[in-house]
Amino acid sequence: MNITLLCVGGMKEKFYKDACAEYIKRLGRFGKIKVTELPEAHGKDSQDTEKEGKSVIKAIPKGSYVIALCVEGKQLSSEKLAEKIQKLSLDSLSEITFIIGGSDGLSNEVKSAADFKLSFSEMTFPHRLMRVILLEQIYRAFTIIEGSAYHK
Repeated sequence: MNITLLCVGGMKEKFYKDACAEYIKRLGRFGKIKVTELPEAHGKDSQDTEKEGKSVIKAIPKGSYVIALCVEGKQLSSEKLAEKIQKLSLDSLSEITFIIGGSDGLSNEVKSAADFKLSFSEMTFPHRLMRVILLEQIYRAFTIIEGSAYHK
Protein backbone atom coordinates (compact mmCIF):
# COMPACT_ATOMS: atom_id res chain seq x y z
CA MET A 1 0.00 0.00 0.00
CA ASN A 2 1.29 3.46 -0.91
CA ILE A 3 0.33 6.31 1.39
CA THR A 4 0.75 9.95 0.43
CA LEU A 5 0.28 12.85 2.82
CA LEU A 6 -0.35 16.18 1.13
CA CYS A 7 0.26 18.86 3.72
CA VAL A 8 -0.24 22.58 3.30
CA GLY A 9 2.61 24.28 5.13
CA GLY A 10 5.98 23.08 6.27
CA MET A 11 7.38 21.78 9.54
CA LYS A 12 9.55 24.16 11.53
CA GLU A 13 9.65 22.60 14.96
CA LYS A 14 12.25 19.87 15.46
CA PHE A 15 10.04 17.89 17.85
CA TYR A 16 7.28 17.61 15.21
CA LYS A 17 9.83 16.63 12.55
CA ASP A 18 11.31 13.98 14.85
CA ALA A 19 7.90 12.51 15.67
CA CYS A 20 6.92 12.39 11.99
CA ALA A 21 10.24 10.78 11.07
CA GLU A 22 9.71 8.07 13.68
CA TYR A 23 6.25 7.11 12.36
CA ILE A 24 7.41 7.28 8.74
CA LYS A 25 10.23 4.89 9.64
CA ARG A 26 7.80 2.52 11.36
CA LEU A 27 5.39 2.66 8.43
CA GLY A 28 8.13 1.63 6.02
CA ARG A 29 7.50 -2.05 6.68
CA PHE A 30 3.89 -1.73 5.52
CA GLY A 31 4.50 0.10 2.26
CA LYS A 32 5.74 3.29 0.75
CA ILE A 33 4.95 6.55 2.54
CA LYS A 34 5.49 9.94 0.95
CA VAL A 35 4.94 13.34 2.53
CA THR A 36 4.55 16.29 0.19
CA GLU A 37 4.54 19.80 1.62
CA LEU A 38 2.77 22.49 -0.34
CA PRO A 39 3.18 26.23 0.22
CA GLU A 40 0.76 27.89 2.58
CA ALA A 41 -0.83 31.17 1.51
CA HIS A 42 -0.34 33.83 4.14
CA GLY A 43 -3.35 36.02 3.40
CA LYS A 44 -6.60 35.98 5.27
CA ASP A 45 -9.19 35.78 2.49
CA SER A 46 -10.89 32.86 0.79
CA GLN A 47 -8.89 33.45 -2.42
CA ASP A 48 -5.77 32.29 -0.59
CA THR A 49 -7.46 29.07 0.51
CA GLU A 50 -8.70 28.55 -3.05
CA LYS A 51 -5.14 29.07 -4.38
CA GLU A 52 -3.84 26.49 -1.90
CA GLY A 53 -6.64 24.17 -3.00
CA LYS A 54 -5.58 24.30 -6.64
CA SER A 55 -2.03 23.27 -5.74
CA VAL A 56 -3.40 20.44 -3.57
CA ILE A 57 -5.61 19.14 -6.39
CA LYS A 58 -2.64 19.17 -8.81
CA ALA A 59 -0.52 17.18 -6.33
CA ILE A 60 -2.98 14.30 -5.84
CA PRO A 61 -1.51 11.13 -7.40
CA LYS A 62 -3.62 9.74 -10.26
CA GLY A 63 -5.86 6.87 -9.22
CA SER A 64 -5.43 7.59 -5.53
CA TYR A 65 -8.25 7.27 -3.01
CA VAL A 66 -8.43 10.72 -1.40
CA ILE A 67 -9.16 11.31 2.28
CA ALA A 68 -9.44 14.96 3.31
CA LEU A 69 -9.10 15.87 6.97
CA CYS A 70 -11.77 18.39 7.88
CA VAL A 71 -13.93 19.10 10.91
CA GLU A 72 -17.16 18.34 9.05
CA GLY A 73 -15.90 14.88 8.09
CA LYS A 74 -16.87 11.58 9.66
CA GLN A 75 -15.22 10.56 12.91
CA LEU A 76 -13.86 7.01 13.00
CA SER A 77 -12.37 4.92 15.77
CA SER A 78 -8.86 3.57 15.21
CA GLU A 79 -10.40 0.17 14.46
CA LYS A 80 -12.78 1.64 11.88
CA LEU A 81 -9.94 3.50 10.17
CA ALA A 82 -8.03 0.21 10.01
CA GLU A 83 -11.09 -1.49 8.50
CA LYS A 84 -11.37 1.29 5.91
CA ILE A 85 -7.71 0.99 4.91
CA GLN A 86 -7.96 -2.80 4.77
CA LYS A 87 -11.12 -2.63 2.62
CA LEU A 88 -9.46 -0.21 0.21
CA SER A 89 -6.54 -2.62 -0.07
CA LEU A 90 -8.87 -5.56 -0.69
CA ASP A 91 -10.64 -3.48 -3.36
CA SER A 92 -7.27 -3.36 -5.16
CA LEU A 93 -6.59 0.29 -4.40
CA SER A 94 -2.86 0.63 -3.95
CA GLU A 95 -2.68 4.36 -3.17
CA ILE A 96 -4.34 6.43 -0.45
CA THR A 97 -3.78 10.17 -0.21
CA PHE A 98 -4.52 12.01 3.03
CA ILE A 99 -4.82 15.79 2.82
CA ILE A 100 -4.12 18.16 5.70
CA GLY A 101 -4.95 21.80 5.05
CA GLY A 102 -3.18 24.86 6.29
CA SER A 103 -4.17 27.29 9.03
CA ASP A 104 -7.40 28.22 7.26
CA GLY A 105 -8.44 24.67 6.44
CA LEU A 106 -9.21 23.19 3.02
CA SER A 107 -10.91 24.80 0.06
CA ASN A 108 -14.35 23.62 -1.00
CA GLU A 109 -12.77 22.33 -4.22
CA VAL A 110 -10.47 20.00 -2.26
CA LYS A 111 -13.30 18.81 -0.04
CA SER A 112 -15.41 18.08 -3.13
CA ALA A 113 -12.53 16.16 -4.76
CA ALA A 114 -12.15 13.91 -1.72
CA ASP A 115 -13.54 10.38 -1.77
CA PHE A 116 -13.94 10.56 2.01
CA LYS A 117 -13.86 13.35 4.57
CA LEU A 118 -12.33 12.37 7.91
CA SER A 119 -12.59 14.27 11.17
CA PHE A 120 -10.45 13.49 14.18
CA SER A 121 -12.48 15.71 16.47
CA GLU A 122 -14.74 18.74 16.62
CA MET A 123 -11.76 20.48 18.21
CA THR A 124 -9.20 22.44 16.18
CA PHE A 125 -5.61 21.19 16.12
CA PRO A 126 -2.51 22.89 14.75
CA HIS A 127 -1.95 21.41 11.28
CA ARG A 128 1.65 20.49 12.14
CA LEU A 129 0.51 18.50 15.18
CA MET A 130 -2.25 16.95 13.08
CA ARG A 131 0.42 15.50 10.79
CA VAL A 132 1.97 13.67 13.75
CA ILE A 133 -1.43 12.45 14.96
CA LEU A 134 -2.40 11.26 11.45
CA LEU A 135 0.87 9.38 10.94
CA GLU A 136 0.45 7.68 14.32
CA GLN A 137 -3.11 6.66 13.47
CA ILE A 138 -2.08 5.30 10.07
CA TYR A 139 0.65 3.30 11.82
CA ARG A 140 -1.87 2.12 14.42
CA ALA A 141 -4.27 1.09 11.63
CA PHE A 142 -1.64 -1.09 10.00
CA THR A 143 -0.74 -2.70 13.32
CA ILE A 144 -4.44 -3.44 13.93
CA ILE A 145 -4.67 -5.04 10.48
CA GLU A 146 -1.51 -7.03 11.22
CA GLY A 147 -2.77 -8.05 14.67
CA SER A 148 0.30 -6.77 16.51
CA ALA A 149 0.37 -5.80 20.17
CA TYR A 150 0.89 -2.05 19.48
CA HIS A 151 -2.84 -1.35 19.58
CA LYS A 152 -4.32 -2.27 22.95
